[in-house]
Formats: sequence, structure tokens, C-alpha cells
Amino acid sequence: MSRASKLTLAGTSLAAVATVFSVHYGQQSEKAAMHAGVVRDMEQQRVKKERQADFEMQKKLEGEYKKVQTVHDEDGGGKAGAGG
Repeated sequence: MSRASKLTLAGTSLAAVATVFSVHYGQQSEKAAMHAGVVRDMEQQRVKKERQADFEMQKKLEGEYKKVQTVHDEDGGGKAGAGG
């Protein structure tokens, strides 16, 4: 085998190995990015459920307070602020 053919074989082999490693690295980084997106979406769903639960609790408390308390509008319809 001549020296030129050995260098050509070594060069193409090195290029092939470098290509395989670069593709593998690219796939791993894409996989990690996709997983991070899933984790972010799950966190957003958890926060949304938490906020919805807080909203429902506030709505329930508002209903209970309205049963117990008399609510007056601020446009002067209530007894508060009537001079005397």
C-alpha cells in the first residue's frame, strides 16, 4: 500500500468517525432540549392547576362571605358616608 493511499484511508476514516460523533452529540443535545420542554410544560400545567384551585377557593369564600355580610356599592347607595 502506498503512502498516499494510507493517508487517504486514515483521513476518510477520521472524517467518518468525526461525523458519527458529531451526529451523536447533536442527537443527544436535541433529546435534552426536548426533555427540558416537557419538564417546562409539566411545571406550567402544575402552576395552572394550582392557580385554578386558588381561584375556586376564593370564589367559594366569596360566596360564603356574601351570605354572611352585606355588601354595599361605593356609589353612595350604602349607609356608609351619609352625613349626619
